[in-house]
Amino acid sequence: QVRLVESGGGLVQAGGSLRLSCAASGSIFSINARGWYRQAPGKHRELVARSTSDGSTNYVDSVKGRFTISRDNAKNTVYLQMNSLKPEDTAVYYCNVRAGPSIAEYDFWGQGTQVTVSS
Repeated sequence: QVRLVESGGGLVQAGGSLRLSCAASGSIFSINARGWYRQAPGKHRELVARSTSDGSTNYVDSVKGRFTISRDNAKNTVYLQMNSLKPEDTAVYYCNVRAGPSIAEYDFWGQGTQVTVSS
């Protein structure tokens, strides 16, 4: 059984930093991408950052230059370093793993971790 467990969320003042971690347990084959999404109250879930199997990364424009996604394959863990946090970054952050063949990809999700940035 695959589980993704996030940690590292919390309350921080604007301008501060947090590092989110997502540890995966269980076997996941044919991983295509690992990423972080977020969902603020009343808004759709959006992709924040993603690291694909070919080594490329991409970020939503609003976090470019402030957030960095990285991974430790030995620990089966992906991280999201968040610097210069803004109140608009407040959301529940979800870890995601996308796997499978391109014509039939499937997703694994973590339970989410709350990030609150005070002004």
